[in-house]
Amino acid sequence: MMKHLLLAAVAAVSLVPAASAQVLQDKNMPLTIALDIAREAVAACAAQGYNVTAAVVDRAGVLRALARADNAGVHTPDAARRKAYTSASTRIPTSTMVENIQKTPAAAQLVAIDGFLVVAGGVPVKSGNEVIGAVGVGGAPGGQLDEACANAAIAKVEQQLK
Repeated sequence: MMKHLLLAAVAAVSLVPAASAQVLQDKNMPLTIALDIAREAVAACAAQGYNVTAAVVDRAGVLRALARADNAGVHTPDAARRKAYTSASTRIPTSTMVENIQKTPAAAQLVAIDGFLVVAGGVPVKSGNEVIGAVGVGGAPGGQLDEACANAAIAKVEQQLK
């Protein structure tokens, strides 16, 4: 009996490496789309009179594009990049993270993760159902306004994301 269990365990273990040996094929943020999203986000906020910076990161949170309005504050490039990084990492809008932390005090330590900025204005970018990156906007007078500009930019490039 023990011999059969041992043989079954060895057989099961030998199947695991074969199944996990496939090369991963993930979609990711191309530079052309990243540049378009960054420009569109800055333009969307400029149309409302806000000088912002927009940062676009790939699925791993690595910066792909950054656009800063001429009169955007000096803090906005870092804020935008960190919002984008946070959204790409969590695969949700940063405004949702803010709400989750407010509802669940145990989640408050998420703000301590290196590189995170848990403030509204970061939005994941999807191709189909797959997150390929994120955009972060900083500089409008409120995170909800930053997020609106990010969403407007994503809507402008929607056809390119298919």
